[in-house]
Formats: sequence, C-alpha cells, structure tokens
Amino acid sequence: MKKVFEYDFLGRKLVVETGHLAKQANAAVLVRYGDTAVLSAVVMGNAVTQDFFPLQVLYQEKLYSVGKIPGGFIKREGRPTDEATLAARIIDRPLRPMFDENLRNEIQVINMVLSVDVDNSPIMAALFGSSLALGISEIPFDGPVSGVVVGKIGKNFIINPTASELEESELNLTVAGTKDAICMVEAGASELSESKMLDAMMFGHDVIKDLCEFQNKIISEVGKEKVVLEKATLDEELVKEVEEYAYDNMLKAIQIKDKLESYAKVDEVKADTVNHFEELYQDNEDLENIIKQVTKIVNNLEGKVVRTLITEKKIRPDGRKTDEIRPLEAEVDILARTHGSAIFTRGQTQSLATTTLGAIGEHQILDGLGIEDSKRFMLHYNFPAFSVGEVGRYGSPGRREIGHGALGERALSYVIPSEEEFPYTIRVVSEILESNGSSSQATICAGCLSLMAAGVPIKSPVAGIAMGLITSEDSKKYTILTDIQGLEDHMGDMDFKVAGTRKGITALQMDIKIKGVTKNILKEALSQAKKARMEILDVMQDCIKEPRKELSPYAPKIETFQIDPEKIKDVIGRGGEMITKIILEASNVKTVNDKDAVKVDLEDDGRVIIYHTDENIIKETRRRIEQVVREVIPGEIYQATVVKVEDFGCFVSLWEGCEGMVHVSQLDNKRVNKPSDIVKVGDKILVKSLGYDNRGRLNLSRKEALPKESNKKSEK
Repeated sequence: MKKVFEYDFLGRKLVVETGHLAKQANAAVLVRYGDTAVLSAVVMGNAVTQDFFPLQVLYQEKLYSVGKIPGGFIKREGRPTDEATLAARIIDRPLRPMFDENLRNEIQVINMVLSVDVDNSPIMAALFGSSLALGISEIPFDGPVSGVVVGKIGKNFIINPTASELEESELNLTVAGTKDAICMVEAGASELSESKMLDAMMFGHDVIKDLCEFQNKIISEVGKEKVVLEKATLDEELVKEVEEYAYDNMLKAIQIKDKLESYAKVDEVKADTVNHFEELYQDNEDLENIIKQVTKIVNNLEGKVVRTLITEKKIRPDGRKTDEIRPLEAEVDILARTHGSAIFTRGQTQSLATTTLGAIGEHQILDGLGIEDSKRFMLHYNFPAFSVGEVGRYGSPGRREIGHGALGERALSYVIPSEEEFPYTIRVVSEILESNGSSSQATICAGCLSLMAAGVPIKSPVAGIAMGLITSEDSKKYTILTDIQGLEDHMGDMDFKVAGTRKGITALQMDIKIKGVTKNILKEALSQAKKARMEILDVMQDCIKEPRKELSPYAPKIETFQIDPEKIKDVIGRGGEMITKIILEASNVKTVNDKDAVKVDLEDDGRVIIYHTDENIIKETRRRIEQVVREVIPGEIYQATVVKVEDFGCFVSLWEGCEGMVHVSQLDNKRVNKPSDIVKVGDKILVKSLGYDNRGRLNLSRKEALPKESNKKSEK
C-alpha cells in the first residue's frame, strides 16, 4: 500500500513514497528532494553464493532526468560516467560498515536517477533512499545512515548549497554518518584550516542526526521484520589451535620491513599452517570444511597480529613510530619530451607523473547530469598490476582508478590558475610504478611537482598523506598512524587521506570499516596529518622551489588578444572557410589536423587564443586574423588590388578578407565607357572609402583618391 512521508528539511521539502513502485524488490523507496527524484531499490539473493560479503551499489544516471538525449550514435546510456562511478562510491562507503561482514547472501542496492534539480543533490537523495530502503526491508542492516553536503561562504556554513552557492563556496564537503558518529567524508576546499574543516564536519553531522531520525520514524511504521541469515562461523576450539600454532611465525613474518619479502613469508606461514592441519585432520570426514576454516582463521590472524602490535605495543610492522613517514624522494625532469614530469617516492610507493598542456579547445566534454559541460583540468590515475609485483587485468579504468584520480584532481584543482591567467587545458597523468599503500597521495605529490616543472603557475605546492586508525577489540584503545602502508590499510579501521598546502586543506577523504569515528579521533588525525604534510612539502620544495617561469620548448606557446565579438563570424568565415585558410597558410600544412598546424580558439567574448611551439607561426596567424577584422575607416585612402572587372565597375581587395567595389562612375574624373579601359585584374590602385551602403557593401572611389594635379588635367 502506498504511503507518503514528508519532512521539512531546512526549508526544502523531502518527500518519501513507499509501497507504490518496484514492489517485487525486497524494498524500494522514491525520494523526492525539491524537483529531484531518485528511486532506490534493494534486492537480496536467497542463497549463499560467496565466501565473502557480496555487496553491490549502483548509481544509474538517466539523461532524460535533465532533458538530454545521449550523445554518440547509439543514443542510450552506456557505461557509467566517472561522475556516476564516484557517486556509487560515495553511497557504498557509508553503507558497507553497517552490514555484518559474515553475511554471504548477495545484496544489490540500485539507485535510478529519474529527475534532477541541480539545486537539490541527487547523490544525497540516493544515499538517503539507499539507507531507507535497506532499513524498511527484511535485509539485516545496522543503519540508518544519511549524508549532506556542507559549503562555506564567508564565515557561515551552508547545508546542501545550491549550484550558485557552491560556486561561491570555499568548501565542498560531503559527510555521512549515523546518529552517533561520522562514517564517511569526501571534501574539496580552498586551503581551509584543520579547525574549520573539523567544525564543518561536526556541523554536517548535527543535521545528519535529524535525517536519521526521520528514517527511523518511517522504518517504525512500514519496516519489515529482519530475517536471520546464515553467517560464516568458526569453531572456537579450532581458532585456538590454529592461533597457538601460527602466532609466533606470523608475528616474525609481519615485522619484515621489505613488503614483498614480508608478504612472501606471510604466505609461507599460511601455507605451512594449512598443510599442518591437513595432516592433523586427514582422517576426519569433515576435512574440507575444517581446512576452509583453518584458511579463514590464519587469514584473520594476520590482521589480529597487526592490530595487537600497534594498539598494545605501539610497534608498526615496519618498525616505524606511529607518526613517522617512510623515506621520501622527489625528482623532476625525468622525461625530455613531456611538458613536465616528476617522480615522487614514499617508501615502497612510487608515482611517475606527467603534465601536458593543450589548447583550451582540447578541454574534456562532459555528458552527464551536472550543469558543467566541460573541464580544462584533468588528472588521470593508472595502477598497473606490476606495481605490486602481480599479473592482472589491463583495460579501461575501474572504480578504484577513477576514484583515486578524482581525489588527486580535487586536491590540485584549488591551486590551478584560472583560464584568464593561464589559458591552457591541463592534463596530469599518474603512473603508479610501485605500491605499498597511499598511492593516491603519492599521485598528488608527483602531480604537483610535474605541474611546477611544466611551468604551470599554481598558487601553492600541494602534498598529501594517508592516516590510519587501529582500534582494540573492545574499541577502548586506539592508535592513529601516519603514512599507512598496504598492510595497515588492509587490516586497519580507517583510511583518512588529507591533502593541502602549507596554508590549509584542499582535499579530504575518509573511509572506515567500523561504525563511526568520534570528534576527538578526527581532530587528532587532522593534527597529525598537518605535521606530516609540512615534512613532505619541505622535501618537494627542496626539489623544485616554485613553478618554472618558462614552458618546455615542446609545450605550445600562446598569444592572446581581443577582437570585436561581432567579427568572430568573419574570422570563421562561411563553413569555417576563412579560419581554415588562415591555419593552413600560416602553418604551411595541408590539413588542420596536421600535428604542426597552429591551434586557434575563438571565445564568445572576442578573445583570440593562438597556440603553437613556433613563435613566428603564432605571429603570422595573428597578423592574418587582424587583417580579417581590420576596420575600413570612412574617408581614408588605401592601396587596393583589382580582383575582378565588370561592365559596371571593378572589385578590389584592400587586404585579405576585405573586398569592396569601385563603381564605373568612381573610376575616373572623366567619363569611362568600359572599366577595362582603366584597370585590369592585378593592378594596384589607390581608393578612398565612401563607407557602406544599406546592404552592408563597402563602396570605394578611385576618382576621389586621384592626386589633385591629375584631377585638374582631367578637367581640361
């Protein structure tokens, strides 16, 4: 039966409909937030199909939601956009810790974006709907969770800012949590201080509590009774046996400093343990199940040893102090022909970053639900399998690559110069050559170095660091770790990435595996991260102190000037004929797609931007464009070239792109029977401008330009 619930959320209407749509799913809700509408449906498989918890969260953008028809030939939605992938990650991250990790039934959470009002976030509506659909379903879920976007204009924080407010805001923070704690953070900021960022997170959490309470009210009214599912369980006696047998060897293996050597030794301990118990229980009828449990127990033991070492003994696997960064190295100018290049190494994590500069017209075109249709700064992150010494899949980027690239892009975007200051499209690519945790933050450091090497006038250098959290089994003790490596990330409770300048934070991302973190933990982590960031910035600026003043000789040079916006159509010409001619002749190439062809961007405001590696070609291109837009001044005398002779007069060219007519009556002071008696094609003659007629045609006079003596002779 259809039920409708309404909530006045800070002056905006939040409407939830249940029992009406997608009734064969375990549960579905339609969330209307302003004119935004998202259908969230959840489904659970009946059978145990995996030996891990198989949760899938989807965010499906429908272009009809913003009145668009998909581009390309197929004209239907295909693979998710990067923005849709990132939205799915934002929803997934706060939901996942709310499930029992021992569940084995497949669960899918699908969000269909049906209508979008850009002032009311469909992502936040989808997160709310996902949590509520799980909450009212029979699927075991320890929610609810909710999320909001926090902006900051002046001294004031704003919840779920509108599109125009977000443009003014120095902060774009997405925070999610339960009524008790924060469980996910994603932020970009214009060098915001740690204290202000913490205030913003807590400001957002205060509102989240109200949204969770609204969900609880709906759940209490229409929620189904939760089912009891089969969970993965372990035999307690077997757990004790395995841990007694393997603990000491596992402890030694984990404390080996070299990653690959340590991982190999850990694998050896696991294999030895499995073999031991295969022999011990070889006559047992349930041997297969026992070995499955032994494998699970020894895998869990690895995490248990790491946690005990850190929380009880304050010893990290590689022997570092809790606030100690691994050895750092920075180097620029690795590659001769790129516009900028750098390598940044932190321990066994290494990023090679390159910067490429292109014309404004080479910006990325976006075909999504947002109001932006292009962007001029891009950062792409690649993670080849060899970076961790493995074979693996090679192909289009997955969710992880897209997510890490977006985080790096966000961190650096706040220091990228404006288009007016630096009219280039900028692409940074990070190739992870080696990885042992925190490769996204190495990407930020290497990317920043490559930008500086390329001569991009960034406002300030940016560095990133990943913080970790290890809690004890009773959650009463915790330890915050600086610069977490792979094992600490995998076995820990939090991955808290903080990037920024010396002045403040530019990006933040937090994922956790526990139900939430407190204000004190966040405050301590931010403080520890700031200290580490300063150390990294010191190393980076020892390598290159500031952005280079000169661009690479292989980067396109640039010249910008202004023309009358009304003249843009003249420069382009009919069907692009004029601009094509200018490009081909100035560059001395046969096609505009030739790699040596000059690039010309014509902006609506009359700005002309010319790009080429050869300054002479740029100057020639500008000269030709200025000839096209040059104005004819009434009464002025010009030298013209005759291009065509007719019975009624002749046509002349004053300069390229500027032609006018000299009527037969204006060819001479004496009567002219045939214009061909006076001029022929190719003649150079002086003409005086008589202005334009009512049809916009330029009229010229040879008679008015003749020397006075010639006039007198003609009169005789």
